[in-house]
Amino acid sequence: MNLSKQIKNYRTRVNFSQEDLAEKLYVSRQTISNWENAKSYPDIHNLLLMSVIFNVSLDDLVKGDLEMMKNEIQNLQLNKWTNSMILFMLSGVISIGPMMSWVGMQGLILSFALITVSLFSAHKVERIKKKHNLKTYKQILAFQEGRQLTDDKINYSRKKDMLIQVIFVLASALITGTFTWLSLAYFNV
Repeated sequence: MNLSKQIKNYRTRVNFSQEDLAEKLYVSRQTISNWENAKSYPDIHNLLLMSVIFNVSLDDLVKGDLEMMKNEIQNLQLNKWTNSMILFMLSGVISIGPMMSWVGMQGLILSFALITVSLFSAHKVERIKKKHNLKTYKQILAFQEGRQLTDDKINYSRKKDMLIQVIFVLASALITGTFTWLSLAYFNV
């Protein structure tokens, strides 16, 4: 739940109209409407006043937004490490041919270093997945969208995801092998 919904929930719980709350906070009704529609946000002074008026802690008033912000940060981290993993894996695989052609076998050190960075990124992705108990692709997508899946949807998606995981691993191996082969063939190694 976000702050705009929290304000509206607490306002209706105490049976205040937007005008009533606006009068108590010395703001316009339009300001309350903007807060409730997430067009703008109250400053700390108004948040403190609302927590007193609604008889809730400031933490309870903004807790939903804090949880959303934490999930958004984790989502950004997941995307960052996933992109890093893909970028460094492709760079490492594609660099095998040029490095062997230009430098010889010692050139593979750079390629393997890039692949190692990719594996480190994959480890970070797995840690985020483990922290949030994400085991299926549907759970990962739901996490990225800020949703929760029910248990019956999770159990159903686990069965489908086993097949998807096998296909994903095989496709990844095929793509990686193809890029490696193309890299080696192009540089006549």
